[in-house]
Parts: sequence; C-alpha cells; structure tokens
Amino acid sequence: MTKQVLTLQAADGYPVVATLYPAAGAPHAHLVVASATGVPQGFYRRFAEFAAARGYRVLTLDYRGIGLSRPATLKGFEVDFLDWGRLDLAAAVEHMASDELPLLLVGHSYGGHALGLLPNQHKVAACYLFGVSAGWHGWMPPLERVKVWLTWNVFGPLLTRWKGYLAWSKLGMGEDLPLTVYHQWKRWCRYPHYFFDDPAMAGIRDSYDRVRMPVLAANSVDDLWAGPASRDAFMAGYRNAAVTAVTIDPARAGFGPIGHMGYFKAQAQPLWEAALAWFQTEVSSATKS
Repeated sequence: MTKQVLTLQAADGYPVVATLYPAAGAPHAHLVVASATGVPQGFYRRFAEFAAARGYRVLTLDYRGIGLSRPATLKGFEVDFLDWGRLDLAAAVEHMASDELPLLLVGHSYGGHALGLLPNQHKVAACYLFGVSAGWHGWMPPLERVKVWLTWNVFGPLLTRWKGYLAWSKLGMGEDLPLTVYHQWKRWCRYPHYFFDDPAMAGIRDSYDRVRMPVLAANSVDDLWAGPASRDAFMAGYRNAAVTAVTIDPARAGFGPIGHMGYFKAQAQPLWEAALAWFQTEVSSATKS
C-alpha cells in the first residue's frame, strides 16, 4: 500500500490536507477518520493501515489550524470550532462518497461531535465513535476536575495572552489550538450537555436531529475526560439515530490502560477489529433491507 497525501477544497475554499490509504485488493467500503481536538491525522495512521489491509479505502485529515492544515502562524488565525465538521470533515465525506460502495465514519472525541455538524451526513451509512463526551468537568473524577479547572482558568488564559493562541503543546497535551477554538471549547465545557445546553446555540439540535444512521459509541471506564456518563450526556443529542453505547473495561478485556488517547494506540487492535466487524454487520443488514 502506498498512501497518498491530498489537498481537499472545503466549501469556503480553505485547503484541507488529507491522507488516502488505498485498500488491499478491491475495496468493499470507504472509511473516513474524524480526529479529536488538537490531534494530527498521523496519530491515526496505525488504525488507517489496519483498516486498509482489511479492504477499506481510508481517508484521514487535519482540520484547519491543525497539523498539515495549519497556517504559518496561529496568531490571528480565526476559525469557528464548528467549521471542522461543517466544512473540513464535510469535504472529506464529499471526496470519499460513492454510489458503488458504502461510506463509513470513525470518530474520536470531537469526531463524534462532528458527525452531527455535517451538511452531507446523509452520505454516511454508519458511524463508530471512540471517546465522545460532553466535556463537562462534573462528569469527571475529582482529581481530573481540578486539572481541567486549572487548564481553563489558569494555564489557558496565561498561554493565550502570551502567544495569541492556545499553546497546548507547552502543556504536552497535543497540538496548539486557534484562540477562537479555545474560547468556544471552554464555553461549551461549562455545560453538562455541552453546546446543547448553550442558550446561544438553540438551533444546533436541528442538525443533530437529521442524523438517522446507526451509531455506536464506545468509551472506556478509565477515560477520565470521556467516561460513560459524559458519553451518554452528549449522545442524547442524537435523538433520531440508532445509537448503541458500549462501555469498555480494559482490565477485563485483557489489555493495558486506554484513557482518552489509547483507543488508537497499537494495543487497542481488538477495539479496531470490533469496529470493523460492527461495520460489516451494519452494511450487510442495510444491503438486505
């Protein structure tokens, strides 16, 4: 397999850099990976290669401001947090959509939010989510609540005043984030149901109500940012989708800690196998009906 780096054109003209992993042999489905906040697409390479080796044509991407889609400087770079779904991921879905093969989506954290933001969500046949959450500190264990409070109220303001953007890399927490993304994320994490509870976001539910495909949301009990309760709080927003919630206990499953990032690390291969098996079942059921 030879991966190919592509530049997609979002609806507003912004260049979004993506990577295409060809399927081994004739593909039986197309698959788009929707990244977490501040996580570059290279983090999902192992999963993309795993799926491609099993007959999936896979596309990963960097949202604007992240990784290969980052401008020369983030200072002064404005982006609506929702644009990552409405424009960037939408461009990836448009590129991979096909009349011949089903299009599937795997989302990590924010990627689970982005599904409901897609203007072309009807082109996705099924979606498998890892670590999606509402982001509210109240769903987290006590010590993690303190860390999150310090991030939002101490380190975040200091870093943004210093750099003009959230220099998250200075905290060892991922890629730097545009200032507008930081402010929106901080605001919505104040609410138990994320932006669904924000009075300024009254119309957001309309987009999520249009999601009607099968969705599975898998969360690990040791994911401090996205435990099962936080998952359920956010997934309640997909009121018309056929949602299945799966809670993972890594100790019982026989592999090491997962946390919020371990879903896509090498030891999580059994989770990838489960996701692809679920896709096969859903696609087969849809074909028969």
